[in-house]
Amino acid sequence: MAFTNPGRDKRKEILEGADTIAVVGLSDKTDRTSYMVAQAMQKRGYRIIPVNPSVEGEILGERCYPSLKEIKEPIDIVNVFRRSEFTPDIAKDAVEAGATTLWLQQGIFNEQAAEMAGRAGLNVIMDSCIKVEDAILQPSRPAKQ
Repeated sequence: MAFTNPGRDKRKEILEGADTIAVVGLSDKTDRTSYMVAQAMQKRGYRIIPVNPSVEGEILGERCYPSLKEIKEPIDIVNVFRRSEFTPDIAKDAVEAGATTLWLQQGIFNEQAAEMAGRAGLNVIMDSCIKVEDAILQPSRPAKQ
């Protein structure tokens, strides 16, 4: 059976229930899409945890981790900015980290990753921009000052 994203009501429920988003592939370069999306989500009140093995220190004022395995706090959503072929390993790490949702950004789709995460009980969203969905589904969510 072909994968389909959950409906809008479920995506809204996921976003409403989320506080912490680990962003895999978050760049420290301000002109990159991953940076702009994560910054926008941070401004909307989400806690962003950067995950990028190439960056030491902080991104967006938060400690950057080399992998999901290094994060020792609860993660609601694992938001992925990596090529599709890397997502099965990320899905495995998301399951092991206890995340509740695996969210692959627009243009990223992998049936194996979706199956792995779904079997473990995670919500799975693929080929969808979390920033766009949040703006559509929660237009009145208060921005952080």
